[in-house]
Amino acid sequence: MDKAQFLKAFHHCRIIPDEQDFPALLDASYHQRSAAVLVVLVEREHGLNIVLTRRAGHLKHHAGQISFPGGKYEETDDDLQHTALRETQEEIGLSLTSSHVIGAIGNYTTISGFRVKPYIAITDTIPALKIDSNEVEYAFEVPLAHCLAKDNWLSHPVTRFEKTYQVYFIHWGDTYIWGATAGIIKNLSNHILGEG
Repeated sequence: MDKAQFLKAFHHCRIIPDEQDFPALLDASYHQRSAAVLVVLVEREHGLNIVLTRRAGHLKHHAGQISFPGGKYEETDDDLQHTALRETQEEIGLSLTSSHVIGAIGNYTTISGFRVKPYIAITDTIPALKIDSNEVEYAFEVPLAHCLAKDNWLSHPVTRFEKTYQVYFIHWGDTYIWGATAGIIKNLSNHILGEG
């Protein structure tokens, strides 16, 4: 999928229900903290790639998991888009601006209490990244088409509080993209390709 195809599919009027972690456990009284991630799409010869990171292994939460650059909203941030851009620069040294951001998809609510706003940015090139080893082990790219293709999703039932939910996985190379990251990708796929 190239940039023109993606933009045509992204800008539509369909209402897409959002995925979230363990939805039946999350009600209106659930305390949520605001966060944002940046789904960076980079133009390559074969089409668009998604930039992902592997979180540092020493972190207290979600060590070694695959994620988008992003993090918690801070009071010094202008808004959540600013949060996503700031965190991307801090984590992987990629300085993008609001001109790269084409929009956002629906919030993703996590079981850990975060209401995450995913912003979508497109860039035609990325420089050598400057990884903050305190937060990120490394960054890598996966073809967008691979991530969006529903045939590449795996699901596994997980039971919490006597209720069973599906957790999604996307296999790539020697790793799996799962959890909130896979949920956000599933939301993006539903937005672009329709539900399935």
